[in-house]
Amino acid sequence: MSATNLVREKLVQATQVLQELDLDLWLLMARESDVIGDPSLPLVVGTSVTWESAFLITRTGEHTAIVGTGDVENIRQTGAWEHVVGYVEGVSRPLLQALERYDPRTIALNYSRDDVLADGLTHGLYLLLQDLLASTPYWSRVVSGEDVARRVRSRKSPEEQRRLRQAVATTLEIWDALRAWLRPGLTEREIAAFMHRQVRERGLETAWDPHYCPTVTAGPDSPVGHVGPTDIAIQRGQLLAIDFGVRQEDYCSDLQRTFYFLAEGETAAPEPVLRAFDLVSGAIQAAAEALRPGVMGWEVDQVAREIFARAGAEEWKFGLGHQVGRAVHDGGCLLGPRWERYGRRPYDRVEPDQVYTLELGVSVPGYGRVSLEEEVIVHASGCEFLAPPQREPILIG
Repeated sequence: MSATNLVREKLVQATQVLQELDLDLWLLMARESDVIGDPSLPLVVGTSVTWESAFLITRTGEHTAIVGTGDVENIRQTGAWEHVVGYVEGVSRPLLQALERYDPRTIALNYSRDDVLADGLTHGLYLLLQDLLASTPYWSRVVSGEDVARRVRSRKSPEEQRRLRQAVATTLEIWDALRAWLRPGLTEREIAAFMHRQVRERGLETAWDPHYCPTVTAGPDSPVGHVGPTDIAIQRGQLLAIDFGVRQEDYCSDLQRTFYFLAEGETAAPEPVLRAFDLVSGAIQAAAEALRPGVMGWEVDQVAREIFARAGAEEWKFGLGHQVGRAVHDGGCLLGPRWERYGRRPYDRVEPDQVYTLELGVSVPGYGRVSLEEEVIVHASGCEFLAPPQREPILIG
C-alpha cells in the first residue's frame, strides 16, 4: 500500500475521532517541519512543509491544506488532500477565510501537558495564532487537541498493523542470526556491532538512537538503563540481556531477549536464573491476560507489580508497557503506575488496535539480568502477541 493510502486511512480515523469527541475542527500548524515538526504531521499530511502552513481537518470529512506556493505541488502529490490552497505573502488571510467558511464551534490545537506526541504546536505558532485570531470569534473556541492526536496516533490502521508486524518479523530474523553467532568472550560492543551490520544489510535503521540500540547488558557488572555498549565481555555462567528494535517502512519494533551462556558441565540454566524467568515471564503473561479494551493503563501495570510484590522481588522503576508505532515510544495510554512523571496517561483507557510493549526485568545476583519485552496488539476480546513470547532462557553452549 502506498503512503497516500496510509494517510487517507489516518484522515478517515481523524474524522471519526472528531465525531466521537464532538469537536468540529482539528487544526495543525507547521513550518520548517523537517527541522521541528508536529508528530501528527507524518500521519495525516504525509510530507514536510517549509513555510508556515495550516491543515484543517473537519468532522464532516472535508479537509483543507493551506501552504506556501512552493509546497503546493508537494501536498497535491500526496493524493490525500482534496483542497490545497497556496499563498505568497502570508498564511493569515487564507486561514481566516477557511475558518469563516467552516465556522467551527470548537478548534482543537495540539498542545498537551503530559503527552509529548500530542504536544506538537510550538509556543511561537501558538502565539502567532493567538494574535491572528484575537479579533475574531475563533480564539475563544480553541481547545486542546491532545485527545484527537492521541486517538489518531494510537489506533493503528490496517496498513500500520501490517508494517508493525513486518518490523517484528524482521527483528526475529536478526535475533536468530545473533543466536547462531554468539559465543563466550564477545564484548558488548562486538555484539552491538554485529546487530548494526544486520540492520544495515537489510537497508533499515534501528528503532531508536543507535548509540544504545541495541542496549546490551552482559553479566552482573554491566550498567543497566539507556546506555551504550561497553567493553565488558560475556562469560560462561552469565546472562546476556538485549533491548533492540528496527525501523522498517517508518514503523518500529521493540523487543528484549535474554540469553544464558552455559558454564562448563551445565546442560541447563541454574535454578536462580530459572526462577527469575518464571517470575518475569509469568508477570508478563498475567498482564497480557488483563490487557483488553476499557481497562485503564495503571490497572494492567498493577497486575504485574502485585506478582512481584508477592514474590518479594524489587519492582521495576518504569512503566510496564508503552505504545509502539512510528515512534518506539508512541505516546497515548501508558501501562504504567500513577506517578507524577506520567501525568494522566496511566488513567487513559486501552482501545482496540493499539500496540503495546510488555517489559520488565529482574537482577539475578552473580549472573546478570533477566529482561524480557514483548509486543502485543489489542483486539476486542484481549490481546495477541506479535512474536512468540520468551518463556525460558535462550541457551548458548
